[in-house]
Amino acid sequence: MQLAGQKIAVLGAGTSGLASARLAVSRGATVVAFDSGDSTKLQPAVDRFAGFEIELVTGDAALKPSADFDLCVTSPGISLEWEIAKGFSNQGIEIIGEIELAWMLGGKDKPIIGITGTNGKTTTTDLLANILNGAGVKTVPCGNYGLAWCEVIRSGEEYDAHTVELSSFQLETIKGFRPDVAVWMNFAPDHMDRYTALDEYREAKERIFENQSADDLAVTKHEDDKMVPGRRLSFSAFSENADYRYDNGVIVGPDNETLLNYRETGLNGKHNAENVMAAMAAAHGIGVAYESMVDSVMSYAAPEHRCEPVATKGGVTFINDSKSTNLHSLESSLRGQDDRVVLIAGGKQKGLDFSELDQVVGEKVKNAICIGEIGAEICDLWSAKVASQTAGDLEEAVALAFEKCSAGDTILFSPGTSSFDMFSGYEERGRCFKEAVNRLSG
Repeated sequence: MQLAGQKIAVLGAGTSGLASARLAVSRGATVVAFDSGDSTKLQPAVDRFAGFEIELVTGDAALKPSADFDLCVTSPGISLEWEIAKGFSNQGIEIIGEIELAWMLGGKDKPIIGITGTNGKTTTTDLLANILNGAGVKTVPCGNYGLAWCEVIRSGEEYDAHTVELSSFQLETIKGFRPDVAVWMNFAPDHMDRYTALDEYREAKERIFENQSADDLAVTKHEDDKMVPGRRLSFSAFSENADYRYDNGVIVGPDNETLLNYRETGLNGKHNAENVMAAMAAAHGIGVAYESMVDSVMSYAAPEHRCEPVATKGGVTFINDSKSTNLHSLESSLRGQDDRVVLIAGGKQKGLDFSELDQVVGEKVKNAICIGEIGAEICDLWSAKVASQTAGDLEEAVALAFEKCSAGDTILFSPGTSSFDMFSGYEERGRCFKEAVNRLSG
């Protein structure tokens, strides 16, 4: 793709937009960026773009573009149905996403592993990058996690492979993008504020397989059987029929090959065991030997707030899973625990039906401490299944949970919904949980 001499529009003033704009400029294009947000609030972004000699048009003016653009590159946070995007598409200007631009301008020159799914994709992407680098395959996690892929391409740094986390928003705008290995972690309802129906969300995710050929590999969760055009390998911590499976604490690969003892890793829960399986299968798919992966897996620590072991006090293990912002994530965390669980859950009321988790709560939880806007509702729903009570804040919830425990139990903080009723985001929520744990005696 030749951009020299072309005029490119970039939509969005965030990290992805700036990375797209800088990459296009580095290839000789003239770039104008657009963001229809409040002009006053966007002044820091205007200054940031100007520092790279790129104009950023904001406010209502961003909704009235001229027609003299050769191409429009949109950020994943912008729907193609929004007015700012339609201002270009209605004039016949082709729109692609940041992922497609990176792929066209250098991404396809090296093997690509793309990872998508509702939950677990960030841990898997991060772990996979660690495995590859440990085996001498230079890579960096990018895309929806880590660096924007366009920034990786613009840097000119030579990599042996691209490890790219992909959200449904990023996959909506691909055209030719084709991963050599496509990893499908799982699927569950989410982002219904963006999509009109669950099938629409799934279709966006499934585009990761759209351009694969018979020579490419799909690594998919066994329970979510997929029709894919190329080779397929499955993984599961809950089925003995998967290619990669969990057997009494051991991860087993194809041909019943023992790959490693999962219980000796620094990870927690069977869902994280599935992340390990997916990462190992993907790395093997581009030629990395299993024995070259073991040390990297054994020394790996999960990203903060994702089933993160915090402390052990009085024989009680504390797990921070603040990143759990939907029911599927909460369910996965619960099913991944082998010990008795005292669960802290709840947060913002966003229309989720926590009664869908009645069965797993009844099987796994000895006590539930419920917090946030939806706390009282969850308490009422679960009280017939398990001893439940509400707490006024996270500090009180941690103290109550600890009172309910005995040695060998696990306190799992996995809210199952978003945090904005009490916190600025899941990061602050997770830090507050860890601080409350550290203040406990025991």
